[in-house]
Formats: sequence, C-alpha cells, structure tokens
Amino acid sequence: MFQNKMSLRLRIFISMILLVFTATLLVLGSTYYQYRTESDQYNSYRQERKESQLKRQINYIVNKYNLSENYDLWEDYQSDFEEITRIHSVEYSIFKIDGTPLFYSYLPLDVISNNYSLDSDFSRMLVSNEEGKFTSENSTDVGKFQASYSVLKDDKGIKYAILFFPYFQDVSFAESELNVFLSTLYQIYFIMLVVAIVLAYFISRFVTRSIETIRLKIGQAGLLKKNEKIYLKNPTKEIDSLVNSYNKMIDDLEDSAQKLAKTEREQAWQEMAKQVAHEIKNPLTPMRLTVQSFQKNSGIVSNGEKNKLNDFCDTLIEQIDTMSNVATSFSDFATLPKTQLEKTDVVEATKKAVEIFEQNNITFETLSDSIFIKLDKAQWIRVMTNLIKNSIQAIPYGREPDILVKISENSNNVKVLVSDNGLGVSKSNREKIFEPKFTTKSDGMGLGLGIVRNIISSHRGKISYKSKNNKGTDFTITLPK
Repeated sequence: MFQNKMSLRLRIFISMILLVFTATLLVLGSTYYQYRTESDQYNSYRQERKESQLKRQINYIVNKYNLSENYDLWEDYQSDFEEITRIHSVEYSIFKIDGTPLFYSYLPLDVISNNYSLDSDFSRMLVSNEEGKFTSENSTDVGKFQASYSVLKDDKGIKYAILFFPYFQDVSFAESELNVFLSTLYQIYFIMLVVAIVLAYFISRFVTRSIETIRLKIGQAGLLKKNEKIYLKNPTKEIDSLVNSYNKMIDDLEDSAQKLAKTEREQAWQEMAKQVAHEIKNPLTPMRLTVQSFQKNSGIVSNGEKNKLNDFCDTLIEQIDTMSNVATSFSDFATLPKTQLEKTDVVEATKKAVEIFEQNNITFETLSDSIFIKLDKAQWIRVMTNLIKNSIQAIPYGREPDILVKISENSNNVKVLVSDNGLGVSKSNREKIFEPKFTTKSDGMGLGLGIVRNIISSHRGKISYKSKNNKGTDFTITLPK
C-alpha cells in the first residue's frame, strides 16, 4: 500500500516549531506557577505578620485592664477592641475558652448559625492542642479567605480566650498585574514563534540542501554512463561521510563497468576464437595430407626439379603447421579445460616447468622444500611456461638474460615471483597487457597472458606485475592456501 512519506526538510521544520512551541508553553506555565507560589508565600507571611500584631495589641489591652480573669469587664472596653479594627484595618473575633463570644467584628456563617459561638468540641480540641492554633480555608459570597483560630495567653501563660482572625487577600491588583505580565509574555513569545518559523524554514533548507544534491546525483548515476563525483564546501561530518560513501560507490561502479566491458570483450574474443579455430583447423589436415601425397607421388625424376618440389612442399607444410598452431592457441583460449584442483606440491610443479627451459640463466629459489595447496598441475605448468617464455622473449638481443623464479609463503597465501631483466612494459601498454588481442611481438597472437589470468582466476588467485622501462618486469602470482 502506497504511503506518503514525510520529507526530512519537513520533519526538521516541524520539529523546530514544536520545540519552540513546547518551550514557550513550559516557560509560560512555569512563570504562572512561580508567580502563584510567590503570591501565596507573600500572603501567608502577611497573614502571620498581621495576626502577630493583632495578638500583641489584644494582649496589651487584656493585661492592662486585667481582663483575662474577669470576663464581665469586657463589655466596658468594647471600644478599645473596635479601635484595633480601625487602626489595623482588620476584622477579628474573640471567644471564651468554652466558645461563647466576647467580641466580634466578623464571623463566618457557621459560627453565626451556632448562636455566634464556636462549636464546643472544636473549642476543647483547640485548647487541648499543644500548638493551640488551627487554620482553615473558608468561602463566602465575596470569595475565599484564610481563617485562623489561635488560643490567647496572658503574661502568666494562662489560656484565657480564642482569637478568630480572617485574612482576605486583595487579589484584584495581583490578578491584574499577572494578566498584564502574561499578556506581554504572550506577545513576546508569539513574535519568537514567528521568527522561529522563518528560521526553521531556512535552516531546514540549508541542512537538506546537501542531501538533495546527493539525491539528484544518485538518481543520475548509471552503470553505462560517466558519473560525476560530489564535492561540497565545508560539509558537516555526517554529510561528508555520506559524500565519501557516494564517491566510493562511483569508483566501484566505474570499476564494475570496466570489469563488465572487459568480460564482454573477452567473451567476444572467445566466441571469435572458437570460430577461427574451427574454420582454420577443418581444411588444414586435408591440405597437409594432399601436399605430402603430391610430394611423394609427383613422378619427377630430375634431381634438380625434385629438390625444388621438395623445398616448395616443405615450405607449404611448415606454413600449414604454423596455421595449425595458431588454431590450437585460439582453441585453447576459447575452451580452457575445467580446472581440476588436487592437493599438489607447488614447489615441485614449478620446478618441472623451469626445467623445460634448458638454460643456465634461469634461477629457481624457494624457502620451503614443499608447499602443498589445491592446484591443477597441468594448468599451473602452462602458466609458468607462458610467463618464463614471455620473460625470455622480453630480453633484447645482446643482453645477458637474468630470470628469477621465486616461491614464498605465509599463513594464508603462496606467492610465486617471475622476474626478468628485459625491456619492461611501456606506460602506454600497461593497461592492455592482459587483454587477449594485445601483443608486442611480430609473431605473437596476444593470448598467452589472457590464458594465464584466466587460469589464475579459476584457482581463486591474483596476478599482478611491476615494470620498469628497459630494466625488467616482475610478475607476482598469489594463491590462497
């Protein structure tokens, strides 16, 4: 099922917007919470301070007129308690220990409904409490307020009354100030959000621009076309790694294209070699037999004419044999026998190939007396014969040959070196040396090194060479153990 996939640019854009938006909400929420917390702490401190002042004022009047021991005198000093209300701009009420009222300027509804008295159980609980204080939150038609009930003590520490102190917060100014602050903050963050949207757009384009370039280049890449590499100025570490991977892929693609073209050329040459070998070999044997029969049954008696005829027939037979050899070479290249790998001593097999050439100027060296690997012995002798023969033919006339065949090994591989002091391979020919059609010899067909490479490849090995102009060439064969 087809699904629309979100582009990386859009993901970056949305992520940045969400990040800024989330940060805005968190800042606004934390600001509001901090403001509320500080406001509550301030009002709590203000309530305690006013309550403390109120207690000191009441205790001053009670101690001055000795009211703690005579409740009947409280009515005579009602004006003094009312004066406290006007001076401190507070409301409060005072009750006896049993909860009956002594003075009140404000009472909650539940106390008024209880005949202006505190609940007797509540009064006993408050007086018996060690702290002697109780705080509650109350609601009225005008709003909520904090109320505290605390036990009053005289100078002797005797409990004589209960103070009810309601604290009304003036929230109108605080709420107005908070609303103005939040409104300003909203405007600032709205502008920041707009700026963030613009920045997110351009940043997302900048970040994905390099990726878009890589995407276009990948879309244009192909096996049978010239692919361009990507070069970017000051890329990020991740983009640089991606570009390097793409450029490596282009190099690998070109190598694959070259190998494919080379394989196609070799296949074409093999197909052509089959046809050439077939077309040449078919008439050669009858031709040779006809010439030999004509030479034998010519009926010529004269010695002079007979010698001429023999020379002519020998020349024809020699040319027919040469063409037969050419056909055999083409046939060998086209239909190389299937490799038969057997456990073989590569030292012994190489030594036999060297002994074919009866020359004292071929040196054979080995660090081990025997090295056994999986090998097709017949094909290996053919490889070494071709390489040594090429080395001999590469040495110019008048130069003393110096050919070295050396075998070495390590834990994984066996290496065979064939070195000569010939003319070397020119720079212009180094890319074509293993191609089947290539040769620098007037009497060669250019199939030897092609056959060598095919045999080495069938053994899962590698062949390489190093050459110095007019100083010689070193061929190195690496075979896996």
